[in-house]
Amino acid sequence: MIPAIGGANRGRFVARTVRVRAPGKVNVSLNVGPLRPDGYHSVASVYLAVSLYEEVAATSTEGTGITVSIAPSSTLDLDGVDIPLDERNLAYKAAAIMRDVSEKATGVHLEITKRVPVAGGMGGGSADAAATLLACDALWNSGLSREELAHLAAELGADVPFSLLGGTAVGLGVGDELSPALAKAQMDWVLVCADYGLSTPEVFHTLDRLRTTEGLDIPEPLEVDAKILQALRDGNPDALSKVLINDLQRASIELAPQLRDTIGIGESSGALAGIVSGSGPTVALLAHNPRAAEGLAEDLRHLGHNALAVHGPVPGARIISDTLL
Repeated sequence: MIPAIGGANRGRFVARTVRVRAPGKVNVSLNVGPLRPDGYHSVASVYLAVSLYEEVAATSTEGTGITVSIAPSSTLDLDGVDIPLDERNLAYKAAAIMRDVSEKATGVHLEITKRVPVAGGMGGGSADAAATLLACDALWNSGLSREELAHLAAELGADVPFSLLGGTAVGLGVGDELSPALAKAQMDWVLVCADYGLSTPEVFHTLDRLRTTEGLDIPEPLEVDAKILQALRDGNPDALSKVLINDLQRASIELAPQLRDTIGIGESSGALAGIVSGSGPTVALLAHNPRAAEGLAEDLRHLGHNALAVHGPVPGARIISDTLL
């Protein structure tokens, strides 16, 4: 529990708020293996953290309860979007894990500012969880290292450790075996956000079905294409545009055929290349530079698309304020 302030306030609970932001991601490449006996798929992916952030404000409360709310300042249109605010929420689960390992845990209220598309293939929920882990660690003075937090993050999902790490990374296994990749040069993208979501399990199931129908024998992915890592190291968007790959894209388009049109419109409007991000339905369009990205985003908005210029790589989860109330 937060210590009381001396004098007349001695013994009175004093609340504290730690605010953390964590980035969404784009899968620059995503190779997916066959369905494993444990129900998962092995992947080989290159993750890029981009400048579209979730924020979590963790405020200590008396007792031991965990509550969650969505901030009114969220930039997403969340009308009709079902975001659970109970133990099904990934941020709630992150706080519960931190409570179990923290000796000085209090109750906590989590206010989440949503900016990353919900069920959009960009790891928004994972960013919430990563931000919550870091916020609760600071709030309760748990003293965990980034490595220890990443170990807890892996219990919450494959994308959560990367949102803690940020930057650029190669992901193997189910995506949680991360190795940082050298890519300091900025790459510029335009995200085209859909007004609907896609279920990640349904996208994987659809890919399995398509492969079975076609009689494809897919090997386990063991590494990523070296050309992708070289293009990122060199900061060469032209080279990167030629090697973007996402095995889930065909399944996402099977479920949402309009995604093919979105990619086509983006490329005909000046994008170097377009790709579905993760399981979709967000489309990531690669641009030459920041000016080209801003121009492309504006053109697509004029055509009625929800388009936003971003860049990457950016750092992972970071504390942006720590305040006694």
